[in-house]
Amino acid sequence: MSLDLSGRTAVVTGASRGIGYFIAKELAAAGAHVIAVARTVGGLEELDDEIKAERAKT
Repeated sequence: MSLDLSGRTAVVTGASRGIGYFIAKELAAAGAHVIAVARTVGGLEELDDEIKAERAKT
């Protein structure tokens, strides 16, 4: 399934690991502006790095 979320904003809670982490990456890959929220910063920094790396490939 192809999803175009360009111009949309998504808020993902629990985004530093697990399902929230995966959902945030998939939403970003679909073009959404992702606002990631979590209790710990470490996982969010890793998520940010991965999203930026994926966008640099395109």
